[in-house]
Amino acid sequence: MSFLGILMLDTRFPRPTGDIGNPATFEQLQIPVRYRTVQGASPQHVVRNSAALVLAPFLAAALDLVAQGASMLSTSCGFLARYQRELQAAVPVPVISSSLLWLRSPELSAECCAVLTIDAQALDASQLAGVGADTATPVGGVAPGCEFQRRLIGNEPTMDLHQAEQDVVAAALALVNTHPEVTALVLECTNMPPYAHAISAATSRRVEHIVSLLEKRWRAAA
Repeated sequence: MSFLGILMLDTRFPRPTGDIGNPATFEQLQIPVRYRTVQGASPQHVVRNSAALVLAPFLAAALDLVAQGASMLSTSCGFLARYQRELQAAVPVPVISSSLLWLRSPELSAECCAVLTIDAQALDASQLAGVGADTATPVGGVAPGCEFQRRLIGNEPTMDLHQAEQDVVAAALALVNTHPEVTALVLECTNMPPYAHAISAATSRRVEHIVSLLEKRWRAAA
């Protein structure tokens, strides 16, 4: 049976249901999933040093998952949007490197979109350009050093999930206050989907993310 293969960063931080790295996220959606960890690919390196990222281990992991029967691939970090083309060129199955691919979706063509990220200073035009998105898309991030950012970028084994939700919701509110014209938020970070409903409730905006994109693409390919 075919499955969704996910290239995982080398992490140990908590992953509540809704996070791409929690199998229960996909069990609820009835999507078969298999994970492959890319050893040494730390959040710090991939988010903040992505321009210097060595792609070979990711390509090897992608090919391994395809050999096992993956019919679609994704990754556990939205910053890998920078390498969408390289990853797609390496394998014969669809690659959804990042939720930033939502920005090219016809479904959001009538929306004014903005991106919410784990690190607004690190997310630059290369990630947007990597998926063919408008590089002028508004971007906002969580507060530097907040619980959500510190625990994930630092790859720490514990996290206050309630505070993490507050951090992400506060960032979303700040983003739409700065850009009131925005009608849809795309969550770059694959660890933000657990808080999508809270973000939507607080901002009254449409919210999309990696899990919603994967569900849409998987159903379309079925």
